[in-house]
Amino acid sequence: MNLLGCLDIPSKGKVCLNSKDISELDESELALIRGQMIGFIFQSFNLIPTLSTEENVLLPLEFQEEDRQISRQKAAYLLDIVGLTDKKKNLPSQLSGGQRQRVAIARSLAVNPPIILADEPTGNLDTKTGDYILGFLDGLHEREGKTIIIVTHDLDIVKYATRVVYIRDGEIEKIEKRTKNEPEGLK
Repeated sequence: MNLLGCLDIPSKGKVCLNSKDISELDESELALIRGQMIGFIFQSFNLIPTLSTEENVLLPLEFQEEDRQISRQKAAYLLDIVGLTDKKKNLPSQLSGGQRQRVAIARSLAVNPPIILADEPTGNLDTKTGDYILGFLDGLHEREGKTIIIVTHDLDIVKYATRVVYIRDGEIEKIEKRTKNEPEGLK
């Protein structure tokens, strides 16, 4: 995830994004890519504990110097999508784990990035909410062409994938191209 998210530079091989080798970019260019092109959904949420739900969602927009009124409209829309409109003034400590995860998801979408990197995005959600969020992410891929990369141990999530890369002990074990909802093991 760190390599795909331009947080780390590869020690060997290449990671290219928009035909650019990320190891040839300086830190400000990498920060620009992360800020504009990649939405991160962290397993540990990475919410700022002193900021409200709304302020956590607004944060990436402030880094991009988005107009404040437009930013608030985007945050309200995203909090509505993840079902947290009524929690916009709450601090992370006042939210359940599932609610914090939904704030992290809303924040990842704030700048409308073409790539979403999700580390166990449903790990703290009940099944119904998890299915809703996965369906929403799937819709972003289908309707808007966003690239959604999910890292998970939950094989139930595979039904949403068109490509599955199995990794064991840091090595690629196999790669499957599939159609959605295809039973595991069929290619």
